[in-house]
Order: sequence, then structure tokens, then C-alpha cells
Amino acid sequence: MKYTGIDLFSGCGGLSLGASWAGIHIATAVENDHDASETFIRNHPETQVFTQSIETLSPNKIKKSVFGNKRPFILLGGPPCQGYSTSNRQSRNMGNKNNSMYLHYIKFVKVLNPQWILFENVEGLKNFEKGKVLAKIIENFRDLGYRVEMNVLNSADYGVPQKRKRLFIVGWKNKKIEFVFPQKIIEGDYITVEDALSDLPDLENGDVFPALKYKRYSGLSEYQKKMRNGNAETYNHFVSRNFDYVIERYKYIKQGGNWDSIPDHLFANYKDKSRCHSSIYHRLRADQPSVVIGNFRKNMLIHPYKDRGLSVREAARLQSFPDDFVFFGFLNSQQQQVGNAVPPFLAEAIFKEIVRCENGDTNA
Repeated sequence: MKYTGIDLFSGCGGLSLGASWAGIHIATAVENDHDASETFIRNHPETQVFTQSIETLSPNKIKKSVFGNKRPFILLGGPPCQGYSTSNRQSRNMGNKNNSMYLHYIKFVKVLNPQWILFENVEGLKNFEKGKVLAKIIENFRDLGYRVEMNVLNSADYGVPQKRKRLFIVGWKNKKIEFVFPQKIIEGDYITVEDALSDLPDLENGDVFPALKYKRYSGLSEYQKKMRNGNAETYNHFVSRNFDYVIERYKYIKQGGNWDSIPDHLFANYKDKSRCHSSIYHRLRADQPSVVIGNFRKNMLIHPYKDRGLSVREAARLQSFPDDFVFFGFLNSQQQQVGNAVPPFLAEAIFKEIVRCENGDTNA
């Protein structure tokens, strides 16, 4: 393939999936988490995956064993971002080891010298340490000879049934290329939760089904057709088993509502109910895109119609993972993999623009 790349901090492979759809072969991926690495390997069988911490992996080893004397077309990755999140008050400082993991990404850029780089993270990176960390990252890329553009994109604008903002930095070395982030694919009428989930099997609290047939095979939304891609069944129908008192709380919450609708007598085990985050016990609205699919188990995100949490497949649909993308590991690990991923549709839009720029430059 003409374009090859490497994915650092790859997770289960949301960025890599988007890249592959855009015509970029991910030759190598690095992921420390065993379950996420297994998911990546099973869904990207042609990629060499290093299941280890990036701190213990030499970029020279990858350069020699994978790329030889060639430059990779692109190096992509999203270093751990929990510490940059505005909802994580305890670790929003440089004392958190994860907050300096971006330095390893920069080390790989320096050694591998790719034509393009794509760095992604949470929107909160813009304001972390008063913007000093983001400014330093961009300065590091420029010092290595890259022209750089940075933007925050909302996944719902690119065909994902979820309002999720991510920060992207794109860098390139060809001075004749002018990169501009992709324009919105959708204006106004976003893909909704109903558009995404209404054809999936009906499930109950605690259900465990590795594979199931679809609920229906006609009257599908365009998004559902894309997710199915001709498949007869779908996978990962796993729902956390909530206690009865949690299910009782769910019953009081209407679509778009949250914990604030739950009667006080059902919140007796909370010291201060008013301190709950607005995303806790949120029931999705069927007629709108989903809220952020992050740690959807811990946040108790609720199905729009059923009094239960989301299944792994439902969350994956809301992230734009196709139905034949299978997740591995224990349930909480699968949930975390889905929640941590970059929506593939959003990634694809950016990579297509990168490839378009490269193809448009006859002197590249």
C-alpha cells in the first residue's frame, strides 16, 4: 500500500480503523493494555502490534524492523488523556505521570521522521496548565520541522451519533501543502440515537449474548446500513448487571434527564446528592445524538427506552464502530475500550483530508 503508518497508544483501534478506511495501512501499533491490544490484533490482523508500554519500546527498533530505510507516511496517536479532562480535578497537574506521556510520542516523531503526524486528545488539553502544555507540544513539533494546524472537532458533525469533542493536531513537512481540517459532513440534522440503535436486539439488565440476530431487517436508517455492512448478526451484546435499587432509580428518569429526577429516598447512600455530575444517571434522548460515550458504565448512561445501561454493542454503534468489529476481554474492559476510542467516522474524515492533500501535491 502506498501510505503506511504507526499508531501509538492505539487502544482498540478507533484511529487506525478510520485511517484504514481512508487508504492508510497501519503497519505497527503500540498498546500497553492486554485486552485492548487483543481487540486491535483480532480486528487488524495485518498490523504488527507491540503489547507493551511505550516507555519500554525503542523507536529505533520499530524503525529498523518495520520501516527500514523508509519513512512512515504518518504517525498517529493519542497519549493518555484522563489527566487533561476538565472532569478530572484530582490529576489535572503535571504530577500525574500520564500527563507527560506525550513526550514519548514526540520521541517517536523525532526518530521516525514521518511525513505526517496526527496527535489527538481531549478538548481540556487546551486549558490544561493554562494552555502551556499544548503550546509546548506544538512548539516541539515545529522544532522538528513540521507545519502544524490544531482544531477541536465535534464527532456529530462527521456522521457520528454522538456529541463528542476531540482536539487534533496535524503536522506535515511538505511546504507546498496547505492542510485544512475537513468541513462538516452534517449540518443541523445530526444522526440520532434512534437512527443508530433501533434495529439492535432487545436486551435486559445483565444480559450476556456474544452474538445475536438483528431485531429487524427492513426500514433501516442509512447509518444502520453502514454499521451492518451486509452482516446477518452482530456481537458484544453485554449489559452490566445493576442492582435492583439502581434499576428502580432508572424508572424515574425521562429521556434527557439525569440523577436530579431521582427521589431523595432512593439516594440515601449518597452523602451529598447535589455534588453529582450532570452526566450521572443520564437517560439518552432517542431524537438527538448521544452525550459523550466515555466511561458509560461508571456514569450509568441509560438506554432511551429500557431501564438498563447500554450494551457494549450499543455504545460501539454510538461511537461509529461497525457491527463486525468485535471487542475482547472482560466486560468492564470492553466498556472501557469503547469509551476511550476515537470515533472511527471522525478519524476517517481527517485522514481522508490528509490523503487528499498528499495526492493533490504532484511534487510530494
